[in-house]
Amino acid sequence: MKILYAIQGTGNGHISRAREIVPLLQQHGEVDLLVSGTQADVQLTQEVKYKLHGFSFIFGKKGGVDHYATWKSMNLPRFMKDTRNIPLEDYNLILNDFEPVTAWACKMRGIESVGLSHQASFQSKKVPKPKSIDWAQLVMRYYAPATHYVGFHFDKYDDFIYTPVIRSEIRGLIPSDHGHYTVYLPAIDDQWLTPVLKQISEVRWEVFSKHCRIPYADGNVSVRPVNNEGFNQSMASCTGLLTGGGFEGPAEALFLGKKLLVVPMKFQYEQQCNAYALKQFGLPVIWGSNKNWLPVIKKWVAETQEHQFSFPDETAAVIDKVVQQFAR
Repeated sequence: MKILYAIQGTGNGHISRAREIVPLLQQHGEVDLLVSGTQADVQLTQEVKYKLHGFSFIFGKKGGVDHYATWKSMNLPRFMKDTRNIPLEDYNLILNDFEPVTAWACKMRGIESVGLSHQASFQSKKVPKPKSIDWAQLVMRYYAPATHYVGFHFDKYDDFIYTPVIRSEIRGLIPSDHGHYTVYLPAIDDQWLTPVLKQISEVRWEVFSKHCRIPYADGNVSVRPVNNEGFNQSMASCTGLLTGGGFEGPAEALFLGKKLLVVPMKFQYEQQCNAYALKQFGLPVIWGSNKNWLPVIKKWVAETQEHQFSFPDETAAVIDKVVQQFAR
């Protein structure tokens, strides 16, 4: 059996999930990997056969997407050329983790594909979603269309939705509490963030920044470039995680039993939905309309946080089911 696994390269979640799924797919046949987009800080350990430009959302420094940089990076003629050139007919199963080139290539050629991603869960009307303008929901629905969907979310909201894929390196960690707080906010400039965190001087802050190239310390705040191993160790030994409204990072913090405060990116519908879902569980959120973060962070640090999430290791069973159900 030949399997094509197409992966979105924006952010770290898609790549992190793929690192767990690829070895499971390889038990079923020959697997070719396709990655499009940029902005990921982690890399696949397996060889990538197709590396495409795709469409990427470029993180800004003020809490949202840099729309100009995102528009500037888009190349529609190249996108259309890539959709025509992928040899889809060679594969018995095409899996898509929110990767638009392969998704639209399949749609235009009438070839079945499986959307295997967190975003796939948004196909269900049962998933918590804030009120939003229609175009945001349309982007989520048509950015990477598929004929079948298998989704991951914080809860099993529907019969095709499963709990998060937690990396084996995270499952293998032994959680502890050294009293510091870990921070990962890729759309926020650390030069803006550090003065805010310094005002909460009773705790130490370990900030991992996409915008920092040389580590530095400022009072009780240490800032360093994003590093997967360093971040994992910091999160495993922290009291809590302050992070964006992505999916994998918050899920891993909840799995480790850490306090969690999320800041969803402005105008990023998926992150708004993730934060809205976490809010339903009673977890705190800093929304884009809030210009004064300090009281919220102080309250979060001062209070305990009681939550219990069960994220069993069911990834192998999910992949077995997908292959058996959808392979041609």
